Amino acid sequence: MVFKIGNLKLKNRFLLAPMLEPNDVAFRLLCKKVGCGLTYTGMVSPLSKQNMMLDDKPAVQLFGNSIKGVASFIKKYDKDVSLWDFNLGCPSKLSKKMGHGACMHDDVEMIEMILKVMRGATKKPVTIKLRKSGKAIEIARMAEKYVDAIGIHARTVGQGYSGDVDYDFALKIKEAVSVPVIYSGAPKGVPPTWMASADADKVGNVNDKYRRILKDFDFVFVGREAIGNPGIFARLNGKKSGVGFKDYLKLAKKYGLFFRQVKYQAMNFTKGVAGAKKLRLGLIGAKSVEDVERVVLNNKLV
Repeated sequence: MVFKIGNLKLKNRFLLAPMLEPNDVAFRLLCKKVGCGLTYTGMVSPLSKQNMMLDDKPAVQLFGNSIKGVASFIKKYDKDVSLWDFNLGCPSKLSKKMGHGACMHDDVEMIEMILKVMRGATKKPVTIKLRKSGKAIEIARMAEKYVDAIGIHARTVGQGYSGDVDYDFALKIKEAVSVPVIYSGAPKGVPPTWMASADADKVGNVNDKYRRILKDFDFVFVGREAIGNPGIFARLNGKKSGVGFKDYLKLAKKYGLFFRQVKYQAMNFTKGVAGAKKLRLGLIGAKSVEDVERVVLNNKLV
């Protein structure tokens, strides 16, 4: 079955959430290999001079509070991108200080200007990712003129990434617009109404939570559950994973990823692995990619 965001055809509805640290090119490629419907980069400034590695043809998430550089950045990378996303969901201290992400919801006029520029710069799909706020529904309705889908993380800026997700608020976004809606915040944000439903015995199962969400929404972002665990996309599609850290390491070396990034990902991949404590102790002392590889081989972290 084929699913669509604008003119983009996707094989399934499980998308890698836009995360800044985990979503390097090697990790994204692994997620795509095992069945991720669409990978997203972390937030990128259109004024950035960094070299974008886009071999997985991801969705690229932009952030900022002006139109400066937006059109030229999109045109520079457009052929290597599946869609363009605008971040209106980041609750970080930097977002608060700079007035972007979820902290620019009050500036609906500027948001519309940015979306208008994005829409005019590409024929690829354009999306936004929102966070719960008093202006979110207004922004979503305005954005329909420009975007092909809307993502919603139904926690407030104050909540950050903790506390309950307001599933009912996410449903209000879905009801307010006609474009596809991508749900974010799963699976920890479990609607209380599920507990009294026929699905109650399945609430503890990650796969069933995601599939339950897809009864209400068009697509779902898979975020924290994918960190160190790209195989989740295979399992969500009813298949075996077949990938591990050694596969990540091979790609990381191919793309010349920095040691600190490789070490960070190695730590992530120890989650749920037998002897994880010993592995992490070995990785803490690693000073190079070669050290990381040696620890991995010695402890059979696959």
